[in-house]
Amino acid sequence: MEGLKVSNANLTVYLHPSKSRDASEAILRELSSLLFTFSEALDGVVLAYDIDSLDNKKAKILSGVIPYFGVPLSVDLLLFSPKPDMLLEGKVVKLSQESIHVVVLGFSSAIITEKDIREEFVYKIKHEQDVYASKSHKRHVIKVGTMIRFSVKSFDEEILHIYGSLMPDHTGSIHWLEKHSELISHTNSIAKKRESKGVKQDAIDGKISPLDSAQKIKRSKKQKIQEES
Repeated sequence: MEGLKVSNANLTVYLHPSKSRDASEAILRELSSLLFTFSEALDGVVLAYDIDSLDNKKAKILSGVIPYFGVPLSVDLLLFSPKPDMLLEGKVVKLSQESIHVVVLGFSSAIITEKDIREEFVYKIKHEQDVYASKSHKRHVIKVGTMIRFSVKSFDEEILHIYGSLMPDHTGSIHWLEKHSELISHTNSIAKKRESKGVKQDAIDGKISPLDSAQKIKRSKKQKIQEES
């Protein structure tokens, strides 16, 4: 899945002097407060961290009303940073004709509205259950509990909410997509060939034809001969 990255960061954690006896625990507490929140400085949601190095000897006391001291440390961070057109994976938790609701990584909610679901999928009630079923492939079905792959339209950093899309051909039920990956690539190649043929046909329809040009040259020569005679 896209949207995940590991980043190494050099941070400075500021602690109250009362925490100096157990600075390590205080640092872990401060780092834990970053979990599952979006950080502009890190450009992502912090999912996990691992301290590479910690040097208490380099701690510096800051001047001010309350003399906090800063402890420099190097940390490896696992970040969730979804961008437009990235492919994410999540579990469908609610489905209706108007929208599909998904949970990504167990904490971030996503919604795919009806206008962002490609025409291949049709809403149905099958065995008393709401589903989106493919018109092209009967076994390609999306329902509550299905793990799906979808494209990112936008990401609300404040509430960690994703707006997604099922418009690209390589989105839908992960189980079905993995079983039919060759079929999808073959279908895409056929579509590209048709598009290229369509361009050539348009050129012909647009009267860009060597035969027409040759006929025009012959006509102009005949006109010159008639004028000279």
